Amino acid sequence: MASCEEKSDEPPDSPGTIDFFSIPLFVLNFALRKKLALFLNPSSVVAADWTGLAEEMGFDYLEIKNYERSDNPTGKLLEDWQVKEGSSVGRLLELLRKIERDDILEDLTPAIEGYCRQYLNKPLQVPSVDSSEPKIPELSGITTRDNPKGGAPELFDAFICYCQADIEFVLEMIKQLEQSESKLKLCVFDRDVLPGSCVWTITSELIEKRCKRMVAVISDDYLVSDACDFQTKFALSLSPGARDKRLIPVKYKHIKRTFPSILRHITLCDYTNPSTKAWFWKRLAKALSQP
Repeated sequence: MASCEEKSDEPPDSPGTIDFFSIPLFVLNFALRKKLALFLNPSSVVAADWTGLAEEMGFDYLEIKNYERSDNPTGKLLEDWQVKEGSSVGRLLELLRKIERDDILEDLTPAIEGYCRQYLNKPLQVPSVDSSEPKIPELSGITTRDNPKGGAPELFDAFICYCQADIEFVLEMIKQLEQSESKLKLCVFDRDVLPGSCVWTITSELIEKRCKRMVAVISDDYLVSDACDFQTKFALSLSPGARDKRLIPVKYKHIKRTFPSILRHITLCDYTNPSTKAWFWKRLAKALSQP
């Protein structure tokens, strides 16, 4: 079977037209990860399991032994790997081929392609009556201060990832960071984004191209929000290992649920700590003000 990086003479509507290496791993949802786990979790003497995949991903012996404690080692492995530099859907397909799990590729590639096309907002191509190339319009006029006639898009210092239940804290954040000497410009979805467009497409555009950083307001509601989960994983995919300090998690109240493992390696801004609360807004403003 040909390598993912090899070129072929596939027709324009084939899966090969997708650059899988440019697509972050979080695109693959829980249902597909569960299917991967059904293939890889069981130990087998005739096929490589999740441990072989873990070795190819660069995890060492002690890390792999630690994953053995998990009820779903494949799921935990993918969750940890997706925030590392070099991870992508294409790289995963390449590693599955390297450990000779062509059975997985044959069974799951169509579904993977479907999720990738959804992420790219690229519908399946159909025969056209002319030779014109499909055009994807540029995202413009998506915020309240965008010029509807074109020109430079509105830019922000930070995108605020939050749940509706936490809006009171977001309003306090606006007061402390925008309406103060910090004079930062925050992107607050309910205030700044015009209605009528695809939420996933708009948030991806804002996080990647219009905002220097993203602040994730951590709460119990955040931890069960599909929108917040998407935004957080998307921001992490743009800065693997948090090397650019692109994502800043903020905990403003005590939570009952388990803190997300993908954020545990990033320094937390903790509003709940009384001994450091006096410095909270100054530290956060400084982090958001950096180039």
